[in-house]
Amino acid sequence: YVAPLATFPDGSAMSPPQSMQDLEALSAGDIRRLLTREGVSCRGCIEKGDFVRLAAKTFRLDGSQPEEEKPNEPEQDERSPSCGSIRSDWSEEALRAKANDAKAQKEAKRSPDRNRRRRDDSRDLSPGSYKPRDWSVDSMKISADDAAALTFGAGGRTVERIQRVSEAEVELLDKELILEVRGTELQRRRAKKYANIIMKQRMGPNMITEDFEDGDLTILCVPPDVVGYVQGQGGMVLRSIEEEWGTLMVFIDTDLSKAQRLALFGSIRGRRGSELKVLSAIETKMGGYFASVRDSVISRDKYKDPTGTWGTDTMTFRDEGEISYALGKQGGTRKKLERSSGAIVQYVGMVAVVSGTKSERCRVREYMKWLFQQLEGPVYVAGWEDREDCTVVDIPSDCIGYITGNRRATLGLMEEEWGTLMFFMSEEGGRGRGGGTERLAIFGPQRPRRGSELKVMSGIETKSPGFFTRGLREKQSERRAFDTDRMIFRDDELSYALGKDGATRKKLELASGAILQYVGHVAFIAGTLKERRRCREFVNWLLQQRRGSVTITDLTRREDVTEVKIPDSCKGWVTGNRGSELRRMEQETGTFMFMALDSRGDERLLIFSTYAGTKTGLGGRRHAERLVNEMIDEKLRSDMDRRGGRRSRSDSRRPRRRSSRSPSWSPRARSRSRDRGDRGDRGM
Repeated sequence: YVAPLATFPDGSAMSPPQSMQDLEALSAGDIRRLLTREGVSCRGCIEKGDFVRLAAKTFRLDGSQPEEEKPNEPEQDERSPSCGSIRSDWSEEALRAKANDAKAQKEAKRSPDRNRRRRDDSRDLSPGSYKPRDWSVDSMKISADDAAALTFGAGGRTVERIQRVSEAEVELLDKELILEVRGTELQRRRAKKYANIIMKQRMGPNMITEDFEDGDLTILCVPPDVVGYVQGQGGMVLRSIEEEWGTLMVFIDTDLSKAQRLALFGSIRGRRGSELKVLSAIETKMGGYFASVRDSVISRDKYKDPTGTWGTDTMTFRDEGEISYALGKQGGTRKKLERSSGAIVQYVGMVAVVSGTKSERCRVREYMKWLFQQLEGPVYVAGWEDREDCTVVDIPSDCIGYITGNRRATLGLMEEEWGTLMFFMSEEGGRGRGGGTERLAIFGPQRPRRGSELKVMSGIETKSPGFFTRGLREKQSERRAFDTDRMIFRDDELSYALGKDGATRKKLELASGAILQYVGHVAFIAGTLKERRRCREFVNWLLQQRRGSVTITDLTRREDVTEVKIPDSCKGWVTGNRGSELRRMEQETGTFMFMALDSRGDERLLIFSTYAGTKTGLGGRRHAERLVNEMIDEKLRSDMDRRGGRRSRSDSRRPRRRSSRSPSWSPRARSRSRDRGDRGDRGM
């Protein structure tokens, strides 16, 4: 095999440069073609200076000799800011970062097929069948006061906080006054440490000693004048930050006249997100505080993530107009930059602070640059075809207003729902691709990009039938990694599988873990092989219910189902009129529930969801099972009252009382993303 020669646009052959002068005379596109011919990745190169430095090192024009790469040490080359860029005042640390991630990226991508096979095989195992060697169970004997401290709080969810931060399985046995902790040695140690901290809080602030440092601790000083503002009424502000970032936060000082130390426990990403959130609140009340701690904040946890590239960049906004534009309505623009890039983006005063791996921070710089370029006119991203974070959809000209919405409202809803960055691209001197279409660019991780793309396709298909689906056939991929399948519905099947306001489609999507979107009469199912198969099964079982009873015989190999036996006298009570009670419980718990026959013809209730749930928490199969058992107990008590001559409450069904904790549940509430918003369902 002979690699094709790189050529100039006029077709003439391009030879490797012999000097720096020859290299600098070439355009960025020519240098990129040369590097591609040499098998060198240009990922992350933004400006011509980036390409020149990478090519100089590749062709050894800078006089350097080959040496072992050291990803954990910052490069010494200065990166010249681009004069043509609207935002070129990033911190020196950001400008020094090079685009080729070197050894860290090579390690992450080494043997991708082998690593993917290992991950897929581990997911195929049933829960609990595979555990690390140091996995074990520890039991802590606690007092009644300690148990009260662990059950205190919003909805008694303190144990869930400990479980989320430590990544261990934690269960409080109320009657025995025992706290059981399951997990690896590190997970168990952290869980017990967090439990002790919370139990001691009722006696006053905690004293943090050296043995508390377990690679999960950040200590931040909070000025005494703003402690109350940071805490919020009843600690609600801290609890909301903990919920958003999956951390545990406690004050550890007793002298209230001095600055209070706030201890943050959790992962490196969670701690940094919580820390910047607190610093932003302090800066709001006490301007200039961030400048006094800036150096220590930026250097904290540097290179301590698994990739060895973790760091923090800063950018200073010029005026209130710039920061208002970068913030967006209710922080919407900042949040979409954060979610689409994967980095942590927070504005502390007039400074944008960005933390993450090198590639994540590079994406934020690019996205921020394009964001401000939109103020001056159309934006075009050169080389978008080679980017791993970009999807482009052709939009018919007569549908652009429908997809964009009034003052970009519809596009903004999709960005908020999926955590992507979306804008229309126009080439210089041109308009779209011609032929009556415009290019819509979608930036972000693969799954959110696909979700946004299918949402846009669904809307366009509603306005312009056949634009995407004309000539499409069913497709069922056997690829284990992320891919997309297609199912074609008949008219009567589509309306049944869609449900009122798209409720049926949404519950199948939540329960299966896949992306399910209807584009015309075609159902697109996106996800891993396991997710796609599960979603297809759910859709088929749903359609079978229209024709009669569903029979599912073998559930032993499934890890996404809970089986509940319902007494014959309670079946009508549990299902409700035309399944209304099951639909209510599905909405509250994010599950898919229906009655099915087993191999002997006996009917039982099946609860499907990829999320098993917790003993007392919201959402998942265990939450749905609790609701079902409550209804069964209520019906049996009602029947006993009737037989005893007392007035029965089941003569007419009472209106069901929703959970006081949450009107409905979504698995996205467990992450930093927000609940979805739909404009219609098949449409926008």
